[in-house]
Amino acid sequence: MIPRPGFKATVALALLAAFLLPFAASCRRPGKPKSSVTAKPAAVEYLSYMKGTHIGGPVTGEPWITHVRAVDLDKDGRMDVVAVEGKDSRILWLRQTAPGVFEEKTIAADMRAPVRAEPVDIDGDGDLDLVIASMGYIFPNNDKIGSIFILENDGRQNFKPHLIVENIMRVTDVQAADLNGDGKIDLAVAQFGYDQGEVQWFERTGPWTFTQRKLLDLSGAINICVADFDRNSTPDLVVLISQQWEEVYLFSNDGRGNFTKKLIYGSTNEDFGSSNLTVCDLNKDGRMDVLFSCGDGFGPVGVPGPRPWHGVQWLENRGANNFSFHRVGDLGGAYCPMPVDLDQDGAMDVVAVSNFNDWTNPKSASLMWYRNDGKMNFEPRILANTPTHLLMVDVADFDGSGKPQLVTGAFHGYPPYDRRSRLMFWKRNTP
Repeated sequence: MIPRPGFKATVALALLAAFLLPFAASCRRPGKPKSSVTAKPAAVEYLSYMKGTHIGGPVTGEPWITHVRAVDLDKDGRMDVVAVEGKDSRILWLRQTAPGVFEEKTIAADMRAPVRAEPVDIDGDGDLDLVIASMGYIFPNNDKIGSIFILENDGRQNFKPHLIVENIMRVTDVQAADLNGDGKIDLAVAQFGYDQGEVQWFERTGPWTFTQRKLLDLSGAINICVADFDRNSTPDLVVLISQQWEEVYLFSNDGRGNFTKKLIYGSTNEDFGSSNLTVCDLNKDGRMDVLFSCGDGFGPVGVPGPRPWHGVQWLENRGANNFSFHRVGDLGGAYCPMPVDLDQDGAMDVVAVSNFNDWTNPKSASLMWYRNDGKMNFEPRILANTPTHLLMVDVADFDGSGKPQLVTGAFHGYPPYDRRSRLMFWKRNTP
C-alpha cells in the first residue's frame, strides 16, 4: 500500500484500507499485458430468487466479518459455518443444529486480527483443525506483526491454539497441503505486508514446527490457492498480488517442493483493485482455472466506491501453464467470486458479493449471480441489493437437498450503515 503523492486519508478510511486491499500506487510496471476488461450487458433483477436469513449473534455496531467457510466441523452430517471476526479477533463456529438453524460459539479469541480460517486435519487424527491467518493489526502497518495459528481440535470441538510463527509480514491467507511429497501437511502463505510483503511455503519439520521457504518478494499478496494446474499429480500454487502490481502468479511444483514462477496475468490499470481469487474447473474441461475479482474501492480522493472496471474474470487453463483471460461480468466493488451451479442446469455459474458499491443507490447489487448459458457466456442477475457491504460468500448444500445454498459475511467499514448484516444464510425461494 503505497499512497499517491498528496494523498490525505481520513483515519477511518486508513484503518479500513489496511485489510480491504487498498488503492494502488501511481506507478505502472512496464511490459505487463494489458487488461482486456470490457463492459458486459446490464444486470437484471432476480431479487426474489433467493431469501436471506440472519444467523448467529445479533447485528450490533458495524460487524467486520473477514472470512466465512462452509464446513461440517463436527462431522455430524450437517454443514456448519466457520467465520472470522477481524475487529474482535475471534474465530466463530456456527453449528447447524437443525435445517437452517445455527448456534454460534466462539472457539478462539485473541487471534491478533485474524482474516482467514481454513479447515484441515493437520495432525492426522481424524478431526478437523483450523489454520488461522492473522494480520496482527488491521490498521496500515509495515511492521512484522503477522502470525499463523493452528487450532488443534480435540475431537469434541474444543480447540487448543498453537502459535506457529509470529513477527512476520502481515498474513492474509494460509492454505494447507503436502507440497514436497513427504506425507506431511505443509503451509502455503500469502503475506500482504504494507509496502513490503512475501509469498512463502512453510515446510513441516515437526508436529507444530515449520521451516520458511520464500517464493516471491512483493507486497500486496491477497490470496494463495493450491491446485494441480498442469495435471502432473503434484500441488501447484496460484497467488493474487494487489498493490501497484495487480498480478496473478503461478508456481509450478516438481513434486519435491521446488517451484517455478510464471506471471499468468497482469493489469496495466493502476487502480485495478484486485480483491479475491479462487480456483475451479469453470468450463469443465478437466483443467483447473483461476477465478478472480477486482473491486477494491479506494481511490486518491473522495468516498470509497465502485469503479467502471470492477467485476469478475477468469483465466482459462489452456494447458502447458498457458492461460487466457475472460471477463465474466461487471460488479462495482466485487469480492469473493465463487463457482456454483446455482440453477442446477449442468453449467458452472459464478456468484460474487460487493463491498464497495454505491450504497446511496438502493438498486446497487450486493449479491450477484452470473448465470452460465452452457457456452461460457454469463448473464448477470442481481440476487440482492440489501444488506450492503458484503465481503465474503461460500457455497454448500446445507440441508442435504442436493441444492446449493450460500452464506455471506459483511464488513461494514464505511457508511452508510442503514442496511447492515453480519452473517446470513441464503436459500432458493423457487423449487
